[in-house]
Amino acid sequence: MKRQKTSGMEKKLVRQYLILVLPGMIIFTIGLIVPLFLSFRYSLTSWDGMSSEKIFIGLENYVKLFKDSEFRDAWWFTIKFTIGNTIIQNVLALLFAVALDSGIRAQKLYRTAFFVPCLISAVVVGFIWLKMFSNVLPALNDFLGTNFNFLLFGKAETVLGGLLIANNWQWVGYWMLIYLAGLQSVPSELYEAAKVDGANAIHRFFNVTIPMLAPAITICVVGITTGSLKVYDLLVASTKGGPGRASTSVIYKTYTTAINGRQYGYGSAMTVTLVLALLLVAVIQVKGLRKKEVQA
Repeated sequence: MKRQKTSGMEKKLVRQYLILVLPGMIIFTIGLIVPLFLSFRYSLTSWDGMSSEKIFIGLENYVKLFKDSEFRDAWWFTIKFTIGNTIIQNVLALLFAVALDSGIRAQKLYRTAFFVPCLISAVVVGFIWLKMFSNVLPALNDFLGTNFNFLLFGKAETVLGGLLIANNWQWVGYWMLIYLAGLQSVPSELYEAAKVDGANAIHRFFNVTIPMLAPAITICVVGITTGSLKVYDLLVASTKGGPGRASTSVIYKTYTTAINGRQYGYGSAMTVTLVLALLLVAVIQVKGLRKKEVQA
C-alpha cells in the first residue's frame, strides 16, 4: 500500500512539473526550434522572402558562402570582436571583483555604478558612444588643447577598438557580479592555510582564487563568447557596419542579405552556419572548462 501511495504521489508530482514546464517549452519550441528548422529548409531554396515560390537548389547557397568574400570578412570581424571581448571582459571583470571583495569602502556604490550600464539597451549604448566619440570627447580635446583621435568609429583601423570600448563599458559590471559571487563563496580557511604555508598575495590568487572560481570562469567565458558572436544591435546604432564593411558582423551581414537584399534563402544559409558555429564553440568551451573544474 505504501509503495502504491508513493508511486501515486510521484506521478502527481511529475504531472505538476510538466504543467509548470509546458508553457515555457511551447514558447521555446515556437520561438526557437521551429524557426531553426524553417531556416534550414529555406537555406536549400532561392526564396526571396516575399513570393510564394520557393525553388529548391540543394546546397548551392552553402557552396556560394565559401566563395563570398564579404561573408568571410564578416566572420573575420566577428572573430576578432569575440576574442577581444572574451579576453578584456573576463580580465577586467575579475580584477574589479577582486578589488571589491578586498573590503574597500562604498562597495555597494561601486557595484551599482558598474552594473547600471548593462541595464541599458545595446542600441542606446551604441548611440551614447557614437556621441561620445564624435562630439563629447573631441570637445574635450578643444577644452584641454590636446590632439587625441577620438573619432574611433570613423576609421576602419580604429572601429574595432571603439566597439570593444562600448561593449565592455556595458557588460563588464554584469560579469563582475558573477565573479564577485564566486569570490564570496571561497572559504576563508583556504586563504589562511595558504598564508601559513608562506604563500604571498599573488600565489594565493593563482593557487587558491582561480581554481575555486573555475565554475564562474566557465559561465563567464561561454556567456561572453556566445554573446559576442551574436553582436548586432550595437552595430546598428553606432557604425551601421562601417566604415565600408569594417564592422559588419555575421548577423549584420545576414540581415542586410536576407531583408535588404531580398535573398532570404541565402541569408538563411548564413544563419545556419552561425548556429552551428555557436553550438560548436559552446560545446568545446564547456567541455574544456569543465575538465578544469574537476581538476580544481
